Amino acid sequence: MSDGSAGMSQAEVKQCCAAFYGSDYARFLLGDSFHPGGTKLTHELGERLALGPHSTVLDVASGRGTSALYLAETFGCKVVGLDLSEENIRLSQESANLRGLEELVRCEVGDAESLAFADGSFSAIICECAFCTFPDKAKAAGEFFRVLQSDGQVGLTDLTRCAGTPPELEGLLAWIACIGDAQPVARYASWLAKSGFTVDEMLDRSESLIEMVKQVRGKMLLAEVMVGLKKLPLPNLDLNQAKGFLAAVSKALDRGELGYALLTAHKSV
Repeated sequence: MSDGSAGMSQAEVKQCCAAFYGSDYARFLLGDSFHPGGTKLTHELGERLALGPHSTVLDVASGRGTSALYLAETFGCKVVGLDLSEENIRLSQESANLRGLEELVRCEVGDAESLAFADGSFSAIICECAFCTFPDKAKAAGEFFRVLQSDGQVGLTDLTRCAGTPPELEGLLAWIACIGDAQPVARYASWLAKSGFTVDEMLDRSESLIEMVKQVRGKMLLAEVMVGLKKLPLPNLDLNQAKGFLAAVSKALDRGELGYALLTAHKSV
């Protein structure tokens, strides 16, 4: 996989990201939670959205279901996990069934920009480290608003990026790392507001991203050894480019050019 996304359609970029996050390589580097903060930050989202047994939650870009399973077990809510990767959905539903959560957790293949659910289907939506990757964020925000009940809430955690970040944080690797179209937190709030939401909170959680980058850099050398020994399949990724990109991310974090934020908003109609 080259580092450039030039010439690729939006659908191809989304499928490429889905293929990477459906791979064993991604799971080795990132663990069970494919987003900064892991289940600790997922728990904070659940508390801020006041989830409980009464809640019906849509987890958009749910990965391998770690957050969906955690929310169901911890808050007793019903959760639908939605992801573009068929492999992620298969593994998510398998995990839900093995843990006896099949009555609470259902996993489906789907696209955030075209949700296959009726109006007012959910009381809450969470989207962790994925909204920034949606090519049409306005459309995704509009779909969130549509499928939420009249008093529904949305909770996002996502990468933030200031203007003027270096060119080495561009291209397809940036999209896979959820940096490609990351925006200042106020832009995310603006997309939600224009769709009809009232934004309640915008909180800095950059320490979660800093910790995750440290963990990934620590695992990268071992991953390279395991790939060389053919004990870990590499999803068509250039390791040298990946290491250089990760170093650039660390420098951008040090300069405050990248960050991580938590946002909550509610629908009032």
